[in-house]
Amino acid sequence: MIKSKLEINYDSCSMDELTDEERLLVERAREATQNSYAPYSNFHVGAALMLKNGKVIIGANQENSAFPSGLCAERTAVFSAQANYPDQPIMMLAIAAADSNGLRSKPVSPCGSCRQVILQMESRYHQQVEILLSGTRNVFRFKSIKDLLPFSFVDEDLLPEQETQG
Repeated sequence: MIKSKLEINYDSCSMDELTDEERLLVERAREATQNSYAPYSNFHVGAALMLKNGKVIIGANQENSAFPSGLCAERTAVFSAQANYPDQPIMMLAIAAADSNGLRSKPVSPCGSCRQVILQMESRYHQQVEILLSGTRNVFRFKSIKDLLPFSFVDEDLLPEQETQG
């Protein structure tokens, strides 16, 4: 047996330590929580992404009484960007969450499905997507969604394996 260790690198920043673009995106994600439709969970998530052309697209989670039919904020933003700007890579994505007490102090991380969709965008455009997880106390900054999705399922996994010859 071989034991291995996995390490994740990220920055924990104050808003003042972010670049102007990062700060703008976090603010837009926080604002987008107000567009959330979450009557069942009262957990309002907002996402804002920046395309290579500088365009900012927002998304908010949308719940449905048939629970699996809702959609997360990150995917509403990504799918909107892809539908309207299919030739523009996503450069950066910020996420914020709020509940009945207002914006959450602790950064909230994307679910597995959202991570996989963001990873597909990195693969499609051969471009890392910087991830900003926003809380009121601090912001976690990741260079790539791969930092949040180790051992990920990627395009190459769909290809047949080459048989090894003995």
